[in-house]
Amino acid sequence: MRSIAKYFSGLFIGISSLLKGMSVTWRELWTKKVTQQYPENRDTLVISDRFRCELVMPHDENNEHACTACGICQMNCPNGTIVVTSQMIETEDGKKKKILDTHQWDLGMCTFCNLCVITCPSDAIKFENTYENAVFTRSKLVQKINHEGSKLREKKKEVKPVEAKPVVEAKPVVEKKAVEEVKPEEPKAE
Repeated sequence: MRSIAKYFSGLFIGISSLLKGMSVTWRELWTKKVTQQYPENRDTLVISDRFRCELVMPHDENNEHACTACGICQMNCPNGTIVVTSQMIETEDGKKKKILDTHQWDLGMCTFCNLCVITCPSDAIKFENTYENAVFTRSKLVQKINHEGSKLREKKKEVKPVEAKPVVEAKPVVEKKAVEEVKPEEPKAE
């Protein structure tokens, strides 16, 4: 008796799930389809601002960048797609200074995790949402993101005006009464 009831309950559950699936299929059959005609609609194609596709190092109009060649982006890259090479130079002051030589990025190995951008202390690199990166050979996926002849942007020290702070009067200190020490009770002699 029990096996017959189990058989029919399984049959009704199967039929109900089939009908649910068919109703979803029937509903989708009549909805309007939206197809992106990709190569033809490049001008109207909308890419999300958060889409990460190409790592770039912004340079200003003087071909200067903010990378200090610290190598933190290289250390935080989980699969080694970034290689930062630097060199030591001597400044006019006679001090040694590390400058960026090359900043290479391998697009083919990148997981686009954004850890390099987040951990960069000088905000020298960022992801652009350039989406066309198809090439015929993998060697073209290794890119040098700093421009030829670019140099470190000099930090301009801003002099902030000193604001006059209001004088706060000192409040007199009120001494609290010392809490009397409680002596432990001596055991009673019986």
